[in-house]
Amino acid sequence: MKIIPAIDLKDGKCVRLLQGKFDEVTVYYDNPELAALRWQAEGAEVLHVVDLDGAKEGRLINLSSIKKIREVFYGTIEVGGGIRKIEDIELLLNSGVDRVILGTLLAHNPDFVKEVCKRFPGRIIAGIDAKDGFVAVKGWVEVTDLKATELALRMQDYGVWGIIYTDISRDGMLTGPNIEATEVLVEAVTIPVIASGGVSSIEDIKRLAKIKNLWGVITGKAIYSGAINLKEAIEMVNAIK
Repeated sequence: MKIIPAIDLKDGKCVRLLQGKFDEVTVYYDNPELAALRWQAEGAEVLHVVDLDGAKEGRLINLSSIKKIREVFYGTIEVGGGIRKIEDIELLLNSGVDRVILGTLLAHNPDFVKEVCKRFPGRIIAGIDAKDGFVAVKGWVEVTDLKATELALRMQDYGVWGIIYTDISRDGMLTGPNIEATEVLVEAVTIPVIASGGVSSIEDIKRLAKIKNLWGVITGKAIYSGAINLKEAIEMVNAIK
């Protein structure tokens, strides 16, 4: 299982939002590439980068910061946040990003998802946000009557590389991940699943590492606050293998 640091971008800076609220912002790095260098030095092989301004506006905004991160980080970079157009996907891939995350479009524009999966095989990730097992869209504002596992199976059929599964009730709250819901999703599909939301301690990582076939886990606030030492967590997971 990979432990994947999150770098959330707002106004070109590395920040965290509390439960997606734009007025609850903590700035960690004015230059996000410094965060990338730090996590790389501690053993990260994959980075999860989110363009928060892009998520709000529905278009790519923090491309220059993403390019700076790409210049210094040698591993895999996945990027999401308001990506709605093929042109934005192409811009990111041409800038050296390895995989692009689509979110709100998954439920609202399935034809687009099918098209980009064919056009960019192995480069598209489905970001599924859920609350109580049901898909949430539009920046977590709207909870649908579509089950997360149902959407995940549909995305697998479309040809996405994998799924990032976020329990939105846990995200940024350091309350621990939803192990049960994550396990249900992992068992439902055969493509990689990355867990996200609520990881607050090394114990949470241990519990997630016990989920058979879970590909990775994203952690943000916990590594920035010092609740989790990334290097120690990576070493612990590698020792479990």
